[in-house]
Amino acid sequence: MKKYISIDIGGTAIKYGLIGQGGEILSKKSMDTEAYKGGPAILDKVLDITQGYLNDQGQDIVGVCISTAGMVDRDKGEIFYSAPLIPNYKGTNFKKAIRDKFNLACEVENDVKCAGLAEYMAGASKGASLALMLTIGTGIGGCIIIDGRVLRGFSGSACEVGYLNMGDSDFQSLASARTLTKTVASLKGQPESDWNGYAIFEAAKSGDSVCIGAIDDMCQVLGQGIANIAYVINPEIVVLGGGIMAQEDYLRPRIEAALNKYLIDSIASQTRIEFASHGNDAGMLGAYYNFVSIHG
Repeated sequence: MKKYISIDIGGTAIKYGLIGQGGEILSKKSMDTEAYKGGPAILDKVLDITQGYLNDQGQDIVGVCISTAGMVDRDKGEIFYSAPLIPNYKGTNFKKAIRDKFNLACEVENDVKCAGLAEYMAGASKGASLALMLTIGTGIGGCIIIDGRVLRGFSGSACEVGYLNMGDSDFQSLASARTLTKTVASLKGQPESDWNGYAIFEAAKSGDSVCIGAIDDMCQVLGQGIANIAYVINPEIVVLGGGIMAQEDYLRPRIEAALNKYLIDSIASQTRIEFASHGNDAGMLGAYYNFVSIHG
């Protein structure tokens, strides 16, 4: 049976495991990214993970599938832009390193594009003609899939929606999960470490006016940002992912109301909001689907 090593590199954790040839996750583990150690240390972790699976699985392994934060040159398998969270990540070439050390095929793609691909192939947007995926976390990332193909853009930077200009700021500075936490902590005069997304939503459900207001403000900006993108690409479906999107029951009516406020009726009525179905497995699955789209 063919098996694929799939590795999802985030700013906090590296999730990794084995995926079977039908897209089923056979096993999975996680380790701290230790992003502060930089790109070379992350590359070493990826090589160690690969070596471990090769020692255990041998000839069953046919390739390494990588999903990662940062902007990716998909052809080269190399990071060409990364936020300061991971120092010296730019220039990290996973594809070459895996090929040179193990003589294995390796494909690399941006984590949000992988999440979007996972949802399209086997999730909330399966079969959609035009799908938009947004992940709401430390920042806001985006992926557009048209007739099954990820829109990468001329230089591989399509749908970097977090940088959309909104007033004197940008989309992710106004509506990310991290901004929500910072806002609540600031309004309450407490350390940011005292709050996280889960605590904010639990407080809001218990009637905390500060948390309710902060979430409502975030949803208004999300609605406006989604509307701005929808006016350009007219998606059939918008899939929302990221940790706080597990709060679907609380968020759905607020986001839909904001979207209806900023979109004209003829487009709003044809734009469906869904919430991601793969959770923390999206990056690993999307990396696998990206690999098989190239190698079959």
